[in-house]
Amino acid sequence: MSNAIPRSFLQVAAKEEEAAPPLRVVQIEGLVILKIIKHCKEFSPALVTGQLLGLDVGSVLEVTNCFPFPVREEDEELEAEGANYQLEMMRCLREVNIDNNTVGWYQSTLFGSFQTVELIETFMNYQENIKRCVCIVYDPSRSDQGVLALKALKLSDSFMELYKSNTFTGEKLREKNLSWVDIFEEIPIKVSNSALISAFMTELEPDTPVTQCDYERLQLSTNPYLERNVEFLVECMDDLSMEQQKFQFYYRNLSRQQAQQQAWLQKRRAENMSRKAAGEEPLPEEDPSNPVFKPIPEPSRLESFLITNQIANYCNQINGVAGQSFSRLYLMKALHEN
Repeated sequence: MSNAIPRSFLQVAAKEEEAAPPLRVVQIEGLVILKIIKHCKEFSPALVTGQLLGLDVGSVLEVTNCFPFPVREEDEELEAEGANYQLEMMRCLREVNIDNNTVGWYQSTLFGSFQTVELIETFMNYQENIKRCVCIVYDPSRSDQGVLALKALKLSDSFMELYKSNTFTGEKLREKNLSWVDIFEEIPIKVSNSALISAFMTELEPDTPVTQCDYERLQLSTNPYLERNVEFLVECMDDLSMEQQKFQFYYRNLSRQQAQQQAWLQKRRAENMSRKAAGEEPLPEEDPSNPVFKPIPEPSRLESFLITNQIANYCNQINGVAGQSFSRLYLMKALHEN
């Protein structure tokens, strides 16, 4: 008979949490997606957020419900009211036996401009209490082009470790082998509906289903969307140029400091040679109190990484929309010729 050492519930839960598989897919119910789309479109172009509720089951994060946050204002009293509103909503959901386990949040975005420091800070705040959380990003402007612009994002583990240490220097980034594409991880989304809802939707579906989204795909004019993307892209290029100027200024100061250090060392060595000749003790060649040897702090590369990520996102959107536009234009040209 083996003498098994009894373990507490917390020890078992901690062990299971350590052995949890990585997150592979985010399973969202169709009703939750409709709620997110409705909330984001009603307030567009203003940006809104909301809470995601569900269960974390193995490698699947199930999102079964959501509710919107009130519009945030720059007022501490209103922010406190918003926190009380969230707690009251969670209590009400618990009373009616609905999933009230927080698994993340959703937010709207404009032309895919969501990669900001504020998003990272929100992720870190959620990570304090929720080991695995996601952010569902919905873009109403992109959805108007006939595409369901819905993404599930999470921060990579290597980036979170580096962000906690707050050292985004070139040496640390090379040590962790971290680049600008390693900040966010996109998790595949799977839409799930109950059998009853699927049967009901099949009954409602007409013989020749043609939706407004199908008509929007045939629109030839994409100039407004492309123009806004190009405008945002130009702004990001200007921001990236300003970040590069910071690094150029840092390297100029660093080279100037190194030249001053070499001049000081040469002067100190010449002085020590004369002191040795006179039989005196040489002076130390390093003087930490000297401002010449004070290290110059290297600027953080986080902002430049986020801007580069945003530039890549705008380029992908322009490439996708432009490719579809050329296809439609060639199709219309062939129809006119016939």
